[in-house]
Amino acid sequence: MNIHTRKLESEISECEFNQALSVIQKWKDQGGELDIVKENLIAPKDVTALTRYPELADKYPTEFKLNGEYKASLPDLQNGPSSLIKGSNQAIQHVGISNFKLPIRYKSRDSGEKTLETSVTGSVSLDADKKGINMSRIMRSFYKHSEEQFSFSVIEAALDDYKTDLESFDARISMKFSFPVKVNSLRSDLSGYQYYDVALELIDQNGARTKVVHMDYVYSSTCPCSLELSEHARKTRSQLATPHSQRSVARISAVLVGSQRLWFEDLIESCRAAVPTETQVMVKREDEQAFAELNAANPIFVEDAARLFCKALKSDNRIGDFRVVASHQESLHSHDAISILTEGSTFETVSIDPQLLTTLVHRG
Repeated sequence: MNIHTRKLESEISECEFNQALSVIQKWKDQGGELDIVKENLIAPKDVTALTRYPELADKYPTEFKLNGEYKASLPDLQNGPSSLIKGSNQAIQHVGISNFKLPIRYKSRDSGEKTLETSVTGSVSLDADKKGINMSRIMRSFYKHSEEQFSFSVIEAALDDYKTDLESFDARISMKFSFPVKVNSLRSDLSGYQYYDVALELIDQNGARTKVVHMDYVYSSTCPCSLELSEHARKTRSQLATPHSQRSVARISAVLVGSQRLWFEDLIESCRAAVPTETQVMVKREDEQAFAELNAANPIFVEDAARLFCKALKSDNRIGDFRVVASHQESLHSHDAISILTEGSTFETVSIDPQLLTTLVHRG
């Protein structure tokens, strides 16, 4: 008869061994009296593996003082060697932080300075052989310049700082805020503040810098087809009918060129001249009637809107490449009518971000 003994050293893994020790320790913690060293179940040098994890202090150590030696000992996994990279060793175009907020001072064309809550996004490129970046450096770099009145030279200085700090080639800063402008009603003596969603973007890529301003312009669009059909019903059958119109949004994105300053108010007035049916802030009855007349005098399809904005942007020598994204949020249909028009290579694309058009829905 052949008896085959079990080869423990080849069949029991280290993981299984540690699990067994854990069970023994749990039994011991519950009152078991087995001396695992005395019974030769474990070598004395391994007893520490079974000891209870040291109890931790659960109170904040107000007396603790940070010194250089302790600070130097802190682990920094994010900036570790390339051997720690998970996934492909691939360059990443944008790594950074989004939506950290600061009060920033902006100069307006007509009414001095405004301090506005601003949402900042900052990112840099990441080489394939780098694990990650220290993201707080982006915030620290921006905070150094946040007390200065905004200008693109200030944003460039912040970008220079964190490019240097993070040893990156490309970088980007975006600043988003709501810009208030006081506007008058159409016929009454009322006035109120219209708020415009504005984003300023500085892109540093391949050694070239691009300055972009994005702005949402909200207007009313009356359907030319619906207007004609309504008038036909009135004329031929004395039937009261009203054309459909709806709140609409155009997102204007423009590359700034030349040395002349493009004020936010300039861009707003350019949009208003192209499509004058901007939604109103304060209205009396005479203003509401005037708005109905203004819409009837300016019926537009979404294609018309895109081309009207295009004409206005092309006439401004402070603007280079641009994009117009128009969305008419239909009152006739349960879907929207959209149009995208681009000029120049900056905004050319064959793919549309599926979230782009949903962000144009204006909820006031």
